[in-house]
Amino acid sequence: MPDGAVKRRVRVGVVGVGKMGLSHLAIVRALHDVELVGVVDSTDYLLDVLNKYTGASTFSTLEKMLTEAQPEAIIIATPTGSHAALVRSALERGVHVFCEKPLTLSATESAELVALAAEKELVAQVGYHNRFIATFQEVKRLLDQNAIGRVTHVLAEAYGPVVLKAKGSTWRSKRTSGGGCLYDYAAHPLDLMHWYLGAPDRVRGSVLNSIFSADTDDEVYSTLDYADGLSVQLSVNWSDESYRKMSTSVTMSGSQGRIIADRQEIRVYLRESADIPDGYQAGWNIKYTTELTEQVSFYLRGEEYSAQLETFIAAVLAGEIEARQNSFASAAQTDRVIEWILEDSADRSETGTLTALPTAPQKRSLFGRRKSA
Repeated sequence: MPDGAVKRRVRVGVVGVGKMGLSHLAIVRALHDVELVGVVDSTDYLLDVLNKYTGASTFSTLEKMLTEAQPEAIIIATPTGSHAALVRSALERGVHVFCEKPLTLSATESAELVALAAEKELVAQVGYHNRFIATFQEVKRLLDQNAIGRVTHVLAEAYGPVVLKAKGSTWRSKRTSGGGCLYDYAAHPLDLMHWYLGAPDRVRGSVLNSIFSADTDDEVYSTLDYADGLSVQLSVNWSDESYRKMSTSVTMSGSQGRIIADRQEIRVYLRESADIPDGYQAGWNIKYTTELTEQVSFYLRGEEYSAQLETFIAAVLAGEIEARQNSFASAAQTDRVIEWILEDSADRSETGTLTALPTAPQKRSLFGRRKSA
């Protein structure tokens, strides 16, 4: 950049200032490539506090912010049930969108938003932050190198202490606003599976149980089947007080080894006959997130939260027309499988039998894995 030249900054608005919204707000205020032009929330008290102590312009509706502040991009962190209408409004106005996960509570609505974002040539990204965690990125790199051969079985898990009593529920534990454990928790490991393996051909044996919630599920179990015999066991419970905070993990078994990964570390076992990647050896290997994670410009809660927003902003600055990672298209794929699990669970509880679900054919790679969106 020539001396004296002014670096362009992306005009960004934040919609929703709950837990995730406040995190995103803090991060974008710290990014050098961002100018915060507005904050939207339905709670007047929160807006008054933000305006008083940060100087941020505040608005009671998205439409007011879009008209008066004219952001180039917005971050949506409202209850999931409100996503579809807010995302659509922004896209129709030509605004790039980063939306918290899941994209919507309807696979049909998600598909419509995918088409709209593509038509408008806008960067449209969803906040599946696990794809920005270094250990899970290393899993992807090893799979792409065929390090453990043909993947034959996967255990995808997520546990945490979100709902631990019958009273005091929030929007997350209501089916119509948050979607329950299936949409809020199981979506994370499901998204990782789509990133690693592509879409399954069907789901079966799905069980959704309520432990404390009166309106929705607190634990989810299901089997995802792939055409080549690969199966994924999904095990998720957000009413597990044995965990201090959310824990997501994957265990991947292959013909040449095994990968076990969570937020903190990745353990890899490779057979002598495996095609061993650089930096690894036959037998057990262990790498920690501290040695794998690249530095970000601002740390809050975890590098992954800044990394995903930095990626979003970089794509907007570069004039790109689609997300570099976590696109609406890949998020819509997750939403579709979530609906399969819901339908499968309902069919089993009503009839005791499994109703066949539609297939989702995928392109295959040289090593028999499906290519994800």
